[in-house]
Amino acid sequence: MEQHKVSLADLAKALYTINRHAKTAPEPKHLYFIKKETINKLLKEKRARKVGLHFSNHPKFSNQHSTLLVKVDDYYFHIPPTKEDFKELEHLGTLDQNYRNPQTKMSLSKAKKIVYNYINWKPEKKQHSIKRRYTSSYYTPSSLGKMEWPPTHKHRKF
Repeated sequence: MEQHKVSLADLAKALYTINRHAKTAPEPKHLYFIKKETINKLLKEKRARKVGLHFSNHPKFSNQHSTLLVKVDDYYFHIPPTKEDFKELEHLGTLDQNYRNPQTKMSLSKAKKIVYNYINWKPEKKQHSIKRRYTSSYYTPSSLGKMEWPPTHKHRKF
């Protein structure tokens, strides 16, 4: 699957899958990063278009902020806007439920493969860290279960 041979429809489906997983992932930072990189590259290539600005449904620190609505094929995505976006684009107000994405079934691994290939991203080789057992500073080892069995009654007199 070469970079230029990836169809826009496949990229849009891959982005949709990545975005859907990012919303529920315990650590979504990487997924949002590759989504943003892909959309920015599509915008540069004029294969995606900026629609306008939306108020976010998730205000940061109780402050309302805006996100950039981008159309890729038949799908809509939000990414952080640039200062230029505020000057050049219409503000569409609150998030409009008319911008709904078609349901798509694609595995996250396939979606990542498509996007990684498109943005030419290579994962860093991870240093294998030594797994350490968790020990709390409040942990005190128990003496339970360390008795000899069967118990001898050396100290008891009957």
